[in-house]
Amino acid sequence: MISVKTVVFTGGHHTSALVVAQALKQRGWQVVWIGHRRSMWGDQADSAEYTEVTAAGIEFHNLWAGKFYHTYNPLKLLLIPVGFIHSLLLLLWIRPAVIVSFGGYLAVPVVLCGWVMGIPAVTHEQTVVVGWANRVISKFANRVAVAWPSSLAHFPKGKAVYVGLPVRPEILALRKTGSVKKVYDPITVFITGGKQGAHVINELIFANIHVLSRRYKIIHQTGSSTIYNDASRAQHIKVPGYETFAFDSKSWMAALGKSDVVVSRAGAHAVYELGLLGKRCVLIPIPWVSHQEQHRNAQVLVEAGGGVILEQDQLSLKNLVAAIEQAKHLTPAPMNLPLDAVNSLLQLIEQVVKH
Repeated sequence: MISVKTVVFTGGHHTSALVVAQALKQRGWQVVWIGHRRSMWGDQADSAEYTEVTAAGIEFHNLWAGKFYHTYNPLKLLLIPVGFIHSLLLLLWIRPAVIVSFGGYLAVPVVLCGWVMGIPAVTHEQTVVVGWANRVISKFANRVAVAWPSSLAHFPKGKAVYVGLPVRPEILALRKTGSVKKVYDPITVFITGGKQGAHVINELIFANIHVLSRRYKIIHQTGSSTIYNDASRAQHIKVPGYETFAFDSKSWMAALGKSDVVVSRAGAHAVYELGLLGKRCVLIPIPWVSHQEQHRNAQVLVEAGGGVILEQDQLSLKNLVAAIEQAKHLTPAPMNLPLDAVNSLLQLIEQVVKH
């Protein structure tokens, strides 16, 4: 018998998903998470997703799943059918009333198996463009919520709705304090590659930290991957004006609050949060993601007057400093983006279950 109080969350963007999951828990729902315990193939460190979801007291199941896009390892390709079998077995065991997905290849087998079983689904698209996974998922989901109005055109009319991106309460609190201020040298620069870190950015910082720290106060978030061990390497750097951490939400929020300029990848959550806060930023899009997703995300902040794009193939100390200097003279204002996406999604989820 299907429980009317159990919901499965899955997908590749756990930050916004977790905000919604916690809100459902407060309403008495039982939340079960299907995700990845490791961020990268061969990595031994727990992913930020696993760490934060389990810390919230949510039951977590690691899914063995593969993907087509930019995958050449035959073992990873073999995991594609395994992912569907594993998803089916998990859903048969959990028997949820609804599935909530937040994009990414991991969500595809879960939503499709749920559709076969008659379990309704709500999916959320976080990016300005639409990835392959959500293009497939949208055909089987009951409702599609989007973070940006430009995404509506990619989904069936009547199924998609613009709600914005669910953001953490700490971001909303930081927005209220007002984050854009006049800058005085030395400015504070927060350098981040996202939760997993970005090794190519980390390498540039490590090689030039003595030069950078003479110009700026540096807060460097490295990620915790055991493949590169950048977090350990950063901890051994003893340079005045240099702070570092692998990843945790508390340190992340503190770094955002103190920073004058943020150097970042251009992922969906980073762009939305930087836009909400009106942060000056230098964006280094990942060049190999589908549909130039990160580049188009970054363009949103450039057009809003808050961002400078630095292409990865142009990444050097000279170009990074030039981009930071350009960004620090920008005067962005917080973007007028929806702030009530959590409540909008809760209503969608409960409507889908009811009907």
